[in-house]
Amino acid sequence: MFFLVPMLVALLVVAGWPLLRTIYFSLTNASLTNLYGAEWVGFRNYLSWTTLKSGKTVFSGTLVDPVWWNAVWNTVRFAVVSVTLEAIFGMIVALVLNANFVGRGLVRAAILIPWAIPTIVSARMWGWMLNDQFGILNDLFLRMGLISQKIAWTANADTAMTAVLMVDIWKTTPFMALLILAGLQMIPKDIYEAADIDGVHPVKQFFRITLPLVRPALMVAIIFRLLDAMRIFDLIYVLTPNSSQTKTMSVVARENLIEFDKFAYGSAQSTLLFLLIAIMTIIYIWLGRVRFDGGDR
Repeated sequence: MFFLVPMLVALLVVAGWPLLRTIYFSLTNASLTNLYGAEWVGFRNYLSWTTLKSGKTVFSGTLVDPVWWNAVWNTVRFAVVSVTLEAIFGMIVALVLNANFVGRGLVRAAILIPWAIPTIVSARMWGWMLNDQFGILNDLFLRMGLISQKIAWTANADTAMTAVLMVDIWKTTPFMALLILAGLQMIPKDIYEAADIDGVHPVKQFFRITLPLVRPALMVAIIFRLLDAMRIFDLIYVLTPNSSQTKTMSVVARENLIEFDKFAYGSAQSTLLFLLIAIMTIIYIWLGRVRFDGGDR
């Protein structure tokens, strides 16, 4: 227990204190130019209402802000789709890398390249590739006959989220694959040898042996990616700036905190983002019976 004290102190300083300050500012009327002179306003940044002389009640605050709920929808949609596809593709890649073939070490190193590239660089690189006028993807798809005219992938409301998902899946699938591969390599080989002797079809081996035994590693990989996906910011901020179709909770909170000088309002949105992630994580761990020591309940 004594050895945990430095870690707990470090967590309180780098995570606990900023979180408490954010919650405090969300209950005040703080602005960037008046942080220390802020006054207590209670939950007005979350929800407040005023009854007019006409009897009509007007609500205000983050909880009735359509921009915020649009960002919540974008965040949840992005997280569910990206993590699901990354888990599927990561499993396929991990199964390939787990097989014995010449050059396996080289392939394992090569597949890490997208994950190693910083997100800002990836976003800028894909921004050029997806450009509607001189992007290589439009040229390639036109030559293959997949599209009839050039598409503004990141500017078009119908394709902006697709573009973001495509880049995120390209970048993060190797991370999922490596975590799943670690779980695959812990499965004893003699189980497969016994299944081969009994004539069990490889597809049946996957669903009856591989998937149940790799489940703990897969569940941990999904929770890590889900946390990242829920707080996605840099990729969307660079690739599709000012697109209401892709703005996530982090992007909207940052706009209010910095650009619009609504520091308290942005703090309330940041607090709600934290609560949403915490609730989703607890529910996921509870329903999925996740154990971070690699075991299963």
